Amino acid sequence: MAQVFRPAANTVALLVIASLGAVPVLAVGLGFSLMASPYVTNQSVTRKQPVPFSHAHHIGGLGLDCRYCHTLVSVARFAGIPPTKTCMTCHSQLWTNAAMLVPVRESLANNKPIRWQRVHVLPDYVYFDHSIHIAKGVGCSTCHGAVDQMPLMRQAAPLTMGWCLDCHRNPETEIRPRDKIFDMKWKPPKNQIAEGRRLMREYHIDTTHLTDCSKCHR
Repeated sequence: MAQVFRPAANTVALLVIASLGAVPVLAVGLGFSLMASPYVTNQSVTRKQPVPFSHAHHIGGLGLDCRYCHTLVSVARFAGIPPTKTCMTCHSQLWTNAAMLVPVRESLANNKPIRWQRVHVLPDYVYFDHSIHIAKGVGCSTCHGAVDQMPLMRQAAPLTMGWCLDCHRNPETEIRPRDKIFDMKWKPPKNQIAEGRRLMREYHIDTTHLTDCSKCHR
């Protein structure tokens, strides 16, 4: 009887069967990788703003405290966007004719707020409160990165659910003394884990329910 298929046909068939099993696994893996990539998370993305405000200049150079502009960060869920009059506290005297500050002067003259583009944007179904994180020893740079070195603001962290859960499971790796919350130069000491656990007791941080769904999804 004549042979219908060549000997290599068995190898081809096995490869096809193996690929049928591998393709779904690879597709799922690719999907998860894509969701965690900067393409989706916007990590390191710099957004165009109406005024090229430099945190590197104002914080790193002039030494302004975060709370000078973000006045609500310690007491409210939202850190707050500074009104134009805050900018004009200095710029009514300094760089009064600078071209880049035209939108600021027009905002004041027309009593119309500047439309800043938010850099750190969480989904609507995520609840986040700045004040509780500040109260529990989480510093600005933990989430926002080295702001004092950013000529233009960008999203330093991925802000993914997994990234948040890592901290909620092990807060001792991140929390710091309260007098260092707004210190952009702060670095974890060599004994951070031991110090972090001590601060957890001092701040009454209990991780038992920190990963409950209702903590962030309300």
